[in-house]
Amino acid sequence: MNTLKIFNSDIIILKPKRYLHSANFFINPLKSPAHSFLSNCQKKQSISSHMAAAAAAGDRISRITSAIRVIPDFPKPGILFQDITTLLLDPVAFKDTIDLFVERYKDKDISVVAGVEARGFIFGPPIALALGAKFVPMRKPKKLPGPVISEEYTLEYGTDKIEMHVGAVEAGDRALVIDDLIATGGTLCAAISLLERVGSHVVECACVIELPELKGRDRLGDKPLFVLVSSS
Repeated sequence: MNTLKIFNSDIIILKPKRYLHSANFFINPLKSPAHSFLSNCQKKQSISSHMAAAAAAGDRISRITSAIRVIPDFPKPGILFQDITTLLLDPVAFKDTIDLFVERYKDKDISVVAGVEARGFIFGPPIALALGAKFVPMRKPKKLPGPVISEEYTLEYGTDKIEMHVGAVEAGDRALVIDDLIATGGTLCAAISLLERVGSHVVECACVIELPELKGRDRLGDKPLFVLVSSS
């Protein structure tokens, strides 16, 4: 017969009943002092782990934010240009950026990462490699050789198009759309439409920076958007 020592008392395990017998009383193991103590310890450890993870993520976001340079009046007066080239000069902050995206999408069965020209080509390929997904460039007109499909979208003055290769994305693919920044959201909307036209499911759009005052998130409708840095 098996015995278990808890607090220096011999407790006999009865089978098949899931209770512990000692002297003239029964102990439910799920309500025993030892189980409660372990359960509380596990809860505290879980909370501590979540807090540590949140703190680490906060440190990485701070590093990324600090590495992005803001240039006033570029490319025209009144615009504060968010320059990510300085982020690329900081290997730690650049790695933090890629790692945060990979950690978010590693369990979402992403099969294609679609990078929007041009800075989506910087962040998209390392994310795709880490996820084991293919990378598809979404380019401006007449940049891709061979057969393409295109989607037109509206700018502040006029229209533009983005294109991707025919057959690069297939029906049933789970797509992640990557760009460096969301402003008005026109380019991301066009990317979503292009991917959905070929039967792909767009899981999410992801950007390093958001300019919330331009309300690009609203333009995406029910499509989720994930950003690392919100710049006002």
